[in-house]
Amino acid sequence: MRVLGIDPGIARTGVAVVDGTPGRLTLVDARCLEPIPQTSESGRLAHLLQLVTELIARLAPDVASVEQLFFATNKRTAMRVSEARGVVLCALGARGLEVSEYTPMQVKEAVCGYGGARKPQVARMAAKLLGVPSVPGPDDVSDACAVAICHHHRARLGTLVGGQGVRSAALDAAVARALLAQAPR
Repeated sequence: MRVLGIDPGIARTGVAVVDGTPGRLTLVDARCLEPIPQTSESGRLAHLLQLVTELIARLAPDVASVEQLFFATNKRTAMRVSEARGVVLCALGARGLEVSEYTPMQVKEAVCGYGGARKPQVARMAAKLLGVPSVPGPDDVSDACAVAICHHHRARLGTLVGGQGVRSAALDAAVARALLAQAPR
């Protein structure tokens, strides 16, 4: 399965295409999409749409996975990133790709085994799982790799616990049970 992982942003959007199955993943492409700076907001979003659409056409992913937003304080930044995220989802939908969305905690758990992992740890584990010395580019690119890896792992586990309709609830319940079992008493 060829998965397009995306870490959306207005200034930089990390994208990665990961092929294979868990345990045998291959990094096909990883890069940072950077819309033209010093243009209007609408111009940047239009350019992001063009970049994502071209990437999908060139690399032909089977499915896409997108990181959900998590912001605690800056509402303006959250709004701008959500606009970029909407453009990304629009590009994916226009190409007919199935899209799965994951929280940052789900991504970190899938890649590092710990939902509170820091960015350097995520980058190291993503590179290790992909069998490359390091992931090229800024954190956005390693985050996109991690999102794609997360989808590979969760999709595989989903098939093991009962198929598409049961996947999310059954997998989330299993993760919750495992976390409770590890909690100090």
